[in-house]
Amino acid sequence: MFSLLKTRPKARKPAPPETRTLDVAGRLMPLTIKQHDRATRITLRIEPGGRALKMTVPKGLAAREVNAFLDRHQGWLLTKLAKFSTDAGLRDGGEILFRGVSHRIQHTGSLRGLTEAVLIDGRPVLRVSGMPEHVGRRIAAFLKKEARADLARLATMHAGTIRAPIRSISMKDTRSRWGSCSSEGNLSFSWRIVMAPPSVIDYLAAHEVAHLKEMNHGPHFWALCRKLCPGMEEAKSWLKRHGNQLHAIDFD
Repeated sequence: MFSLLKTRPKARKPAPPETRTLDVAGRLMPLTIKQHDRATRITLRIEPGGRALKMTVPKGLAAREVNAFLDRHQGWLLTKLAKFSTDAGLRDGGEILFRGVSHRIQHTGSLRGLTEAVLIDGRPVLRVSGMPEHVGRRIAAFLKKEARADLARLATMHAGTIRAPIRSISMKDTRSRWGSCSSEGNLSFSWRIVMAPPSVIDYLAAHEVAHLKEMNHGPHFWALCRKLCPGMEEAKSWLKRHGNQLHAIDFD
């Protein structure tokens, strides 16, 4: 005697995200389009730094609807993307922020030599050697080195205050977050923060060190963060206003 058993249908795998390049008034932007079961409308987001676009659409939405939405929002995209400068003037005579102060870039003309921040006739100058086409890369290397020095010093100081050990400190170029802290005590920071004012750099160090005690963003965490960095609110406000501009700079 046999019995018939109903087999459950296999769950369908979600459709892989579609990737394409969108032309926004001559500016070519990587676009990722992802279908979502629970989405009831189309959402379009500019990724941190203004280097890419992400779109979420209801499952099964026709391609013509997606294209029509993108066509209708060309003006909106153009306005929003204008706030992101990918050309920060990383060449002789240009300007770059370093610890919150605008420095004029001076290419020395020499193939060798250290990148250094100096005062010339009372004006902040960033002196850069090497090939002219490598000025951006050399500036990035300088900023990474200075960021590591600042953040290692500040994080160690704050960790000593709360008596929490740090296992390691690393510099990254993340777009989605300014820093992170693992449960093992590994701290990671975006080196671009060194372009911000010292008070903002200090806040980022305090924020991640506070996670060594509170691996969340609850009331106890923010109280500890404020204790370590009394100017927390002003620093958060600065990052909210200017953070995207720092992410948008293309050093390559």
